[in-house]
Amino acid sequence: MTNNVNITNLNYKFRQDFAIIAGWVGFGSKVLDLGCGDGELLTYLRDSLEVKGYGVEKDDVNWLACLKNGTNVIQMDLEDGLSGFEDQSFDTVILSQTLQAMHKTEEIVQEMLRVGREIIVTFPNFGYWRNRIQITAGRMPVSKTLPYQWYDTPNVHLCTINDFDKFCKNHKISVIERKVITDGNEVSFMPNLLGNLAMYRLKAK
Repeated sequence: MTNNVNITNLNYKFRQDFAIIAGWVGFGSKVLDLGCGDGELLTYLRDSLEVKGYGVEKDDVNWLACLKNGTNVIQMDLEDGLSGFEDQSFDTVILSQTLQAMHKTEEIVQEMLRVGREIIVTFPNFGYWRNRIQITAGRMPVSKTLPYQWYDTPNVHLCTINDFDKFCKNHKISVIERKVITDGNEVSFMPNLLGNLAMYRLKAK
């Protein structure tokens, strides 16, 4: 079910990816945001949908920012797993633009499926045409969704939409819904070429 999110009078700069995530999250539901950064997404979901949100963040600066804005946050390293959370203890578990920075990709996705009834995963699409052009020119891509230089990037497992589709099939993960966007606009035609941010709503089969 897609929610009609009311963002009237909310003090946010509109972000299409946040709006899509909000449409996939139930009103008043229990949400876990992994790699939550400064808590911006959780704050948005709390104010627009009254979710009961909890974040997980490793970085000291971001963890303190979450505390300052009233976000419930646990400081821990996702690479250590989610053993502290019980099975199916959240309605939705979110990993937003963090998948590519994970070393243990398979493990974290499987743990998300264990902890959440549904999960949301978003990541920059390495197959986006502008990235391909930069690679053809002999350079590692730098873009809005991949803003780092090759020597300071936290990204270790970049993938394309086609790669992630195959990952889901091989791991028996059901794709409830997929959206692909570029600069805030949804892309339906040739998404692996023309989309720069992939967004998946998933559950275990």
